[in-house]
Amino acid sequence: MKLTSFTDYSLRVLIYLAAQPERRATIAEIARIFDISESHLMKVVHFLAQQGWLMTVRGKGGGMSLGMPPVEIGIGQVVRATEGPAVPAECFGTQADTCVITDACRLKAVLRKAAEAFYAVLDEYTLADLVRNRTVLAQILQLRPERAA
Repeated sequence: MKLTSFTDYSLRVLIYLAAQPERRATIAEIARIFDISESHLMKVVHFLAQQGWLMTVRGKGGGMSLGMPPVEIGIGQVVRATEGPAVPAECFGTQADTCVITDACRLKAVLRKAAEAFYAVLDEYTLADLVRNRTVLAQILQLRPERAA
């Protein structure tokens, strides 16, 4: 399965914040590091905040941080929320199926099983699992400890 850029960016934001959870980050900062459009990232951050995975603070000294501990953010849960239902082929969609072999096709069952296996693997991991190498991530992402105000 190929993930949408929305899912990709959602996971990047979560990883970025989990790499140094004691500090807040801004949309501009994350957009710069990952070379992502700020306007697109705003939509991602808004969605993640609606799900409770992020907390956002407006104004001077504002920014975003994780809304819950990384161990409570399941990767399968994030991907399901950002991707929506698995639709690996036309016959999974809500539109009229135009495939002439639909009534005799066995591919749908195979693809459904594959999608379930995909999510089963993602369900084995949390955000905490993805940032066990926090020090290395912080160096790559150019994170610096937050200074006391």
